[in-house]
Amino acid sequence: MKNVFNLIGLLFIISFLFYKFLYQAPKFNDGEDLPNFEAQLINGKSFELAELKGNYVLLDFWGSWCGPCLRDNPNIVKLHQEFNGQKFKDAKGFEVVSVAIETSEKMCKGAILRDNLYWDYHIMLLDRFKSDIAQEFGVREIPTKYLLSPDGKILSVNEPYDKMRERLQSKLN
Repeated sequence: MKNVFNLIGLLFIISFLFYKFLYQAPKFNDGEDLPNFEAQLINGKSFELAELKGNYVLLDFWGSWCGPCLRDNPNIVKLHQEFNGQKFKDAKGFEVVSVAIETSEKMCKGAILRDNLYWDYHIMLLDRFKSDIAQEFGVREIPTKYLLSPDGKILSVNEPYDKMRERLQSKLN
């Protein structure tokens, strides 16, 4: 009987690890090109990711209902304040693109204002993970963050903020 419980426990752990590290893993990895996409910003303007080529870009999939995302927002604000408008050796600048996985426009806009997310590029996907963009990028868990190089390649996926900061700092003029 003890062996049966041990086997059940082992199967549970393996299932959890499969779910956590394979199913929920972002679709793209370091060094890959991130596909271009078009979307409407919450201010009504059209947006295309390719418009930001030549910049370092932090593509942040988040949600106003997501506790870990809300805890991350101050770190993204700090990165934006520190690097937006800076001169880089190999790039025009640094931009943040927030892609909100949402069901409520009001909650999303409230979180943007409350958390001081004052960059220009906010996209709201009201059909959550079923949206074309979330599906294309394989986003099944938030927060998910891609740091892109000026040529659109992925520098890192879900990299800790101190490492992201070091990476960007090393590229300043």
